[in-house]
Amino acid sequence: MTLQWVWLRLELRRRWRSLAVLALLIAFVTGTVLAAVAGARRGASSYDRLLAGTLPADVVVLPNQPDFDWDRIRALPEVAAVSTFVVASFGVVTDKQNIFGNFPPGDDDVLRTVERPVLLAGRVFDPARLDEVVVSSEYPALTGQSVGDRVTLQLPTAEQIASGVNPMAQPIGPKIEARIVGVVRSPWFTNPLGGAFVVPSPAVFTKYQENFLGKPHIGYVNALVRLNGSAHAIPAFKASLARATGIPNIDVWRRSDETDHFNQVLGFEAAALLAFALAALAAATVLVGQSVARYATATVAELGPLRSLGLSRRRAAAIAAVAPMLAATAGSVVGVACAAVASAWMPIGSAANFEPAPGFDLDPLILLPGGLAAIVLVTAAAAATAWLALHRDPRLAPSRSMVAVAAARLGLPVPILVGTRFALERGRGATAVPVRPALLGAITGVLGVLAAFTFSSGVADAAVNPARYGQTYQAFAYLGMNSQSSSGTGKVLSDAIADPDVAALTEAKIGVAQAGEDISVTMYGYRSPATPITQVIVDGRAPRTPDETLLGVTTARRLDAHVGSTVDLNGPLGRQRYRVTGVGFVPSGSHNDYDDGGVVTHDGYERLFDSYKYHIALIAFRPGADPDAAIQRLTAYAAAAIPGGAGILIEPPEVPTKLVEIQNVQPLPMVLGGFLALLAVAAVGHALATAVRRRKHEVAVLRALGMTRPQARLIVIAQATLLALVGLLFGVPLGFALGRVLWRVVADSTPLFYSPPLALLALLLVGPAALLVANLLATWPGHLYTRLRPAHVLRAE
Repeated sequence: MTLQWVWLRLELRRRWRSLAVLALLIAFVTGTVLAAVAGARRGASSYDRLLAGTLPADVVVLPNQPDFDWDRIRALPEVAAVSTFVVASFGVVTDKQNIFGNFPPGDDDVLRTVERPVLLAGRVFDPARLDEVVVSSEYPALTGQSVGDRVTLQLPTAEQIASGVNPMAQPIGPKIEARIVGVVRSPWFTNPLGGAFVVPSPAVFTKYQENFLGKPHIGYVNALVRLNGSAHAIPAFKASLARATGIPNIDVWRRSDETDHFNQVLGFEAAALLAFALAALAAATVLVGQSVARYATATVAELGPLRSLGLSRRRAAAIAAVAPMLAATAGSVVGVACAAVASAWMPIGSAANFEPAPGFDLDPLILLPGGLAAIVLVTAAAAATAWLALHRDPRLAPSRSMVAVAAARLGLPVPILVGTRFALERGRGATAVPVRPALLGAITGVLGVLAAFTFSSGVADAAVNPARYGQTYQAFAYLGMNSQSSSGTGKVLSDAIADPDVAALTEAKIGVAQAGEDISVTMYGYRSPATPITQVIVDGRAPRTPDETLLGVTTARRLDAHVGSTVDLNGPLGRQRYRVTGVGFVPSGSHNDYDDGGVVTHDGYERLFDSYKYHIALIAFRPGADPDAAIQRLTAYAAAAIPGGAGILIEPPEVPTKLVEIQNVQPLPMVLGGFLALLAVAAVGHALATAVRRRKHEVAVLRALGMTRPQARLIVIAQATLLALVGLLFGVPLGFALGRVLWRVVADSTPLFYSPPLALLALLLVGPAALLVANLLATWPGHLYTRLRPAHVLRAE
């Protein structure tokens, strides 16, 4: 048996507890790092993997016209499949919150030739049966129901549709008792913003068309379209669509834009998880590295007699690495198993809503190399430490800290001077203390906590300040559609302007123009009969003349436009050129988000359009007004001004979808900051505890020379306080800057209007908190110094 294995048997007998602790520490770090890395990889690819097997639609075609002939569209050469959906809603009878009725399918192509779903449970409904529905993946968790359970649908009446009353508020039509037959997920049939929905069988629309479209039909049916050639066929399809319908400005959504956005969100979440993995790896470097180094150094010291008998340095280093290698192997196996188990809860955040195969997932490309890397790194660290210990000249004097030298020159009290040396000077040999890891850990902890709170402050500000995403109005008035406005529009607007709580009002007509070959742009034609609402502008100014426009941030990126450039827009009245005077945010609507679209003046709108899809008004209230009470009064004005009291809907604007996505990633930086704080506590606590063990001889000498017990305790307090002060000195400005940079990146990519976040409370409390924690960590080591018996220590030395 070789000397290495003989030594290993001896080590296992006498130091098995230390090796077991080392193995558990390696298992924890390995499992944490690999789970985070595998989760990041799985989450970043979740949407693309969902696309791969579900026959996703390439475009959503939104003519918004009653009785539109979809057979002409199915016949176009670019079209592979069409699945229609009814732009109407229905109720789901439940006492649960956030349960919605999805757009009813208009034909049996849904979930078959377009958006063929991933089945998480059960099967797809029979398109000929009224009493079968499928539900979104969030539905079972929110309701406690799944396949086989019953659900009641409530439809609107034809009179509700014809009267213009919002049918989503309280449908009063027929009820349908149905059974859940499947839980589905596809790019279209998912909800990344929370809540759950029910999708009825196409048989419901077939039987109850008038309940969704009215009598005569005033509602409409739109469609999901899958193309031959995918997104590359969009320009040719739009040209064919215009020729077939004679309408050049039918709104066509490119699903690739949504794919890019979701992948951007998932990329940020993956980056946050990878940052967490790096933090865990840093913790491994500090904690595991110190444990391995101590073990290897102690082994080298014990091999002294064998070295005098001729044991080579290479052999001694190999012997010192054997036991850590065994602990690393055991810890790595356990860590890989824990990471595999943790995959059942991955991915997290928005990615969880897109994962096509939720549950346990073994990622051998991450777990196997990661497990082997843990073994190699620990073994190499042990061997390298032993090698350096064998080559270190014990006669070399340890380096001196300039701060400690300055403290001595200033004549500071001896306990403070000694504590400064313990905090900043490593020492040598048996008295060496892990100074650099402690300093780095303290800085990293303060940096991580402050950066996390600064980022969180930006998210919290955006959550309560709608102006960050362009929403400077508190009410949205729906005045008409398809070039037909309510007869009482003028009276309602004048009454609203006269209301004492109304501070600003802007009227807008909405149409869809085409830019380039495949980009649809929702344009708002603004006109303000009173004080206009404030527009949130990132760069430039609002349009003032008919040939000027402001573009949404994302639209400007897609068109590669900027302030001063020109864009050509094609509408019913032909192609018109506009000069871009501003880039900012626009109102969010059914056809666009707040960063997508453009704004022109009323005259500029009439250059391009001879009609409109929607006619709206944006209303801002004065500071301090009660929005709910003001909306009720405006609704009463509308009811009094319009015969029958219907036709104008006034309601609060919806929260932008991208804000919810930001809130989904808010916990990740906080978790990372907490982990870094724990790293700081571990590093500082380890340095204090190590100093007590390794420098007790120095303290014993000072005690023998007359140092009192309170003065001995002050040594540890000074050491801990100085470590905390160094962490604050470097960590506060770096963390503050990092948090702002991180929020700026998120705000620009989301996009949101960037307002520099200031976590004032965290900024004020981080200093006292760091000093308090450091001094709490010093309590037990300081107590050990007071119990020190100088005679026993010096006699042993």
